[in-house]
This record gives sequence, structure tokens and C-alpha cells, in this order.
Amino acid sequence: MRGDSRLSRMLHVLIHLERGGGPMTSEMIGKMLGTNPVVVRRTMAGLRDRGYVHSEKGHGGGWTLSRPLSEITLFDVYEALDRPELFCLVPSSDHAHCLVEIAVNEALENARREAETLILSRFSAIRLSDIADDFERKMTELGLTPHRDTGECRKT
Repeated sequence: MRGDSRLSRMLHVLIHLERGGGPMTSEMIGKMLGTNPVVVRRTMAGLRDRGYVHSEKGHGGGWTLSRPLSEITLFDVYEALDRPELFCLVPSSDHAHCLVEIAVNEALENARREAETLILSRFSAIRLSDIADDFERKMTELGLTPHRDTGECRKT
């Protein structure tokens, strides 16, 4: 099963939107992420519907933040993306009436629920500004600056 990278990708985009100095078109974001602009628009729609970003059409338009990163948490973005699966564990259903299988599935499900609760609690405590500040610190330490058009980082 392939993992779902929408959360990490949208966090990446939101930080670029704030630190980039201007609107980014779906084409620019698509190029940065190596994906189709239509996919970008579809994914950004959930963030727009929650009031985190907005878009302007036409010359000089594109996606911009509606709120500062300090007001957006990882949990907010996770929710805006319709809560992608955190774990890819699935219960066995080969022997639905076997008491061993039932006990194993219950134990796995209980552990998954507990882990999910902990992760989502942590997501609620992390603001996107915390991640962006960490990024800035690392960039400074390495003597790098972000390249606006591609999202790549390069030596100054």
C-alpha cells in the first residue's frame, strides 16, 4: 500500500506561501511538487473551504494564505484534507468467527486508536509557524536560501 503524502505536501506549500513573498499559481505549486496543477487545485480546495488559503484569478493571481501560520496547526491541515489515514494496518478477516482472530483484531484496533489519539493531540500542539521557524533556522545554519520559482534550496 502506498502512503499518503498530501499532509506533508500541503504543509510544505503553506510554508512556501508565507515565506515566498507573493501569490503562487497552481502551476508553480505543481512544478514544485512534481504534480499536475489540477491535483493542486483539488487539494487546495479543502484548505480554501476552511479559510486557510484563498485564490485570485488572472494576472498576478494565485494562492495566498488567509491566516498567519501561527494560527494554523498540523491538525487543522489534517482535518482540511479529510483526515487521511495515519496507519495502514488493517484487521484480518480471513476467519471472522475465530476467537483468536477476533482477539488479535481487537488488540490491534485498540492500539491503533490509542496511537491515533496521541498523534492527533500532538498535531494540535504544532503550529505551522513552529515548522517554518525551524526551517529558517536550518537554512541560516547551512547558508541556504529558498528559490521562489521551484521551491528548491540553494547556497547563497
